[in-house]
Amino acid sequence: MTALGRPQFLLQFSEVLVKWRRFFNLLAAHQGKDGMAILEQKLELEQLQDSLIKLGVGAKSDIENWFTGEKLGSSGTIDLLDWNSLINDTTKISNLLVVPNMESGHLEPLLSKFTDEEEKQMKRMLQRMDVLAKHAVENGVRLMVDAEQTYFQPAISRLTLEMQRIFNREKPNIFNTYQCYLREAYDNVSVDVELSRREGWYFGAKLVRGAYMCQERSRAAEIGYEDPINPDYEATNRMYHKCLEYILEEINHNRMANVMVASHNEDTVKFTLEKMNETSLSPTENKVYFGQLLGMCDQISFPLAGQAGFPVYKYVPYGPVNEVIPYLSRRAQENRGFMKGSQRERSLLWKELKRRLFSGQLLYKPGPVA
Repeated sequence: MTALGRPQFLLQFSEVLVKWRRFFNLLAAHQGKDGMAILEQKLELEQLQDSLIKLGVGAKSDIENWFTGEKLGSSGTIDLLDWNSLINDTTKISNLLVVPNMESGHLEPLLSKFTDEEEKQMKRMLQRMDVLAKHAVENGVRLMVDAEQTYFQPAISRLTLEMQRIFNREKPNIFNTYQCYLREAYDNVSVDVELSRREGWYFGAKLVRGAYMCQERSRAAEIGYEDPINPDYEATNRMYHKCLEYILEEINHNRMANVMVASHNEDTVKFTLEKMNETSLSPTENKVYFGQLLGMCDQISFPLAGQAGFPVYKYVPYGPVNEVIPYLSRRAQENRGFMKGSQRERSLLWKELKRRLFSGQLLYKPGPVA
């Protein structure tokens, strides 16, 4: 997404979304609900209004008008999805969009005023997203929005959700990417799945482990915020499988979700196949896809595609050598079983070569296609 416009816009928008979510967490703590699962944190409307008045956010009449809508507050409670819906085109100019600064104790505006040039840059980025999405839909291909650093990601995910709302009405054309080395990965997945249920569009996800661990940890230490990355590789594996299982259950429940398992980890592939077998989810339904780098873990890709009939995608990074080589190096570092897998792949290739030599079938000749 940072290639479509000025990254500074994504950085500013991400800061807004993070502050807004932290404000929700603060209000949930005021109501004694800070230890609950994210979607179970339902703020009691009357207590919420009292808290906002005490914080000096606005007068009672203003706050009551703020929490009005077709569904908002009708149950007497507001959850995170209701809360997030308050940031939209109709509320951007509202004086109520302020949050308390924990350090100074003063209220500060959530949305700073963009300059005319920044407004134009933002609109150009949204227009480019729209062009890409329409082109993908017209040509019958899926558009998968890649994940980036955590200081960009909230904005990227929010903009991707807006595209999903528009273009995923009939099938999952737009996919968001979830980095499972993040501590909040499961919360992000479960919140977005719930939003797709409520609004009736197709949920599309690509699950990855993550690509910016060293960069994220050094930045967190430098600036002084909590490390957003899981403590170790095993914790990341557990998070990946937890998110994957949740999405597979959603697919089994209503068939309106799709997932790409973007992984070179054999245990993850086996886990996926086991869960699909438990829920009688057939590969021919094209709800679950696998993705790996071209030339990496072919011993996984070929049986999945050729024998089991799964959609498997091999992707090719391209660009200047000084950018592509570090990318490939990170892939090898993140997948500890890669060298082990490459040795196994070499062994399987050698075994197949010997079989062909001894059987007199050195060159493969495919049969006729019906």
